[in-house]
Amino acid sequence: MLRRLSPAVLALALATAFATPVFADEASVKKGMEAKLGTRIDSVTRTPYPGLYEVYSDGQIVYTDEKLTTIFLGPLIDGKTMKNVTAERMQKLTAIRFSDLPLDQALKIVRGDGKRVFATFEDPNCGYCKRLAKEVTRLENVTMYVFLLPILSPDSLDKSKQIWCSADRSKAWADWMIDGKSPSGKGDCDTSAVQKNVELGRKLGINGTPTIFFADGERIPGAVPLAKIEQKLAQTPPR
Repeated sequence: MLRRLSPAVLALALATAFATPVFADEASVKKGMEAKLGTRIDSVTRTPYPGLYEVYSDGQIVYTDEKLTTIFLGPLIDGKTMKNVTAERMQKLTAIRFSDLPLDQALKIVRGDGKRVFATFEDPNCGYCKRLAKEVTRLENVTMYVFLLPILSPDSLDKSKQIWCSADRSKAWADWMIDGKSPSGKGDCDTSAVQKNVELGRKLGINGTPTIFFADGERIPGAVPLAKIEQKLAQTPPR
């Protein structure tokens, strides 16, 4: 697992930066940053902003100049559009291939023609997930794959197993998340899919629930407003 860039490491980098020679391209900046920070860098990209490079490592973005005289961590805001450039880039950098998701490990909920597709990773004891579950009942013509991801408590694992072992998994999920009705499943069926989801969540770097993935592979963490989900679904061609 890659080591995250701590404030102490960044401070050390700043303290030694002025002795660093000029670098001319992404490859050289990458090599210099790896030497300076002592960690593997996933990618370095020259930004549209003069002299500024985006450095991506272990699920986070930092910025530096070609001389590595400055390294900073935080959101980059475009001065003209006022858009959060860092947030938009994180969506791209953390995207996956939707076709790689093991959909047989998820609950499948279909409404209308089901042409619009997305997937969520959710914990049954997550309050934000319960809010999302209520919100998405208003979506039309969607197929939603819910990956049970019990990461909050031991009871989350028990609940996930009970839902997975219910005769109607999707109904059991809705009954619990929306109406607070405990699942009737005993949790004694083959629940290996739940454990596989936990491992998948680690592999995908999912640190919280809910996390949403759209058909184009982009992710949105957290319980986002329904309007944002609708907007993203409208921008993503049906599968």
